[in-house]
Amino acid sequence: MALKIFNVLGREKQDFTPLEAGRVNMYVCGPTVQDYSHIGHAKTYISFDVIVRYLRYSGLDVLYVQNITDVGHMLDSGDDRILKKASELQWKPMKLVEHYARHYFQDMDALGIQRPDISPRASAHIPEQIKMVETLIRKGHAYVAEGSVYFDVTSAPDYGKLSNRRIEKQEAGSREAVRDEKRHAEDFALWKRAEPEHILRWESPWGEGFPGWHIECSAMAMKYLGQTFDIHGGGVDNIFPHNESEIVQSECANDADFARYWMLTGSLMVPDSSGIPVKMSKSLGNFVTVKQALERYRPEVIRYFMLNTHYSSPIVYSGDALDAAQAGWERLYGAVRLARQMMTTAPSSDDGNSFQARLDEARSTFNEVMDDDFNAPKALAALQELTREVNTLLNSGTTIGKPVLEAINTTYNQLGGTVLGIVPTTESVSVDGAREAGLIQLLIELRAQARKNKNFAESDRIRNELTRLGVTLEDRADGTVWRVN
Repeated sequence: MALKIFNVLGREKQDFTPLEAGRVNMYVCGPTVQDYSHIGHAKTYISFDVIVRYLRYSGLDVLYVQNITDVGHMLDSGDDRILKKASELQWKPMKLVEHYARHYFQDMDALGIQRPDISPRASAHIPEQIKMVETLIRKGHAYVAEGSVYFDVTSAPDYGKLSNRRIEKQEAGSREAVRDEKRHAEDFALWKRAEPEHILRWESPWGEGFPGWHIECSAMAMKYLGQTFDIHGGGVDNIFPHNESEIVQSECANDADFARYWMLTGSLMVPDSSGIPVKMSKSLGNFVTVKQALERYRPEVIRYFMLNTHYSSPIVYSGDALDAAQAGWERLYGAVRLARQMMTTAPSSDDGNSFQARLDEARSTFNEVMDDDFNAPKALAALQELTREVNTLLNSGTTIGKPVLEAINTTYNQLGGTVLGIVPTTESVSVDGAREAGLIQLLIELRAQARKNKNFAESDRIRNELTRLGVTLEDRADGTVWRVN
């Protein structure tokens, strides 16, 4: 089937047709680098990582742009998030930005999230933003007021088409403090004048100042992807005012469509003191950083947990939910690990038990559900159903040829590894995987020899020492296999 995407702009599932055959231009709103990333952020970026991976797996050439906001993200009070945190820590703003940007990429790398092709910074694209503001003023969509520039929402009849929030329904003061200098309470800042104490400031036709939050994404998306591009992604909590403002200012400046497909991820929720799920956020203090989560769970387990819910739906975080995800991942990866171990001693010939038809069926089902708006939960279900049958085959006691085991391994590497990012391509144990795997295999052989010599005390000692080190042995009819706990 053709790939279908639920387009938030229009509220319907649509066939995906790129502007240019075989190529996809995609922009995702990136982080404001003013603190460590929490796993609520990880939900969004894991979701789009899998989307990009699947598009590429499907043969499409994807140009993936994800910005870094290092200036201009305003709080409801009118304060810049970067400056507020820098003031709290008594750091230079750019020291703060560099520190948290490095940790953001480290956290995403640790989660197996492939880096965007381009990660532009807002502060490095001030000329492009000023030029866009000048265009909006010239076309009558923006006005200057005491050194700041505001977008006039009454000049754009389509304002609110993404979120379905119309001007008459909006409240004064949404997202940024209302200033007397604005013509309408709903108007939003394109450029803000810099007060004397404001450190981040640039020269502009309207005096020294800094860009508003929304103009950043519009200017950078246009610079790298053109006036109109295929997919715009982000978190659902930014639909208003950020995404809504992006659309209206971009389309008014360019007289062209902005993004053709809008994809928004559901939030990560945490139960409050009454057990009611609320959004994980820094402001509420109910967050778990990526670093904290990785201290307890493997990155593949965190990804498995996130992918158990459709990208557009909210998901509730809890220790029990992560533990359940770990059990599900271990069941799936256990089959992969066993197949890989059996490959080392399996006969090269195929005894007719090809299993290839079942692998082809699993791949077909996987592709079909991923083509239906990237339905990762159903893709995981397809892999788990395959895992049940793989385990039955591997534990049947029959001789399985190396070609069969290689086909199984390839299927999991491609679907679970290349696309979902939950199957490591090689067996990973700590420090030096290849060396430690060899040492473990050597100990298994020494234990087998001890058992053959009826030296059961030595055999038990080897097993117990490996258990103490976190390696579990399983004696089977066709030999001993091991796993790292």
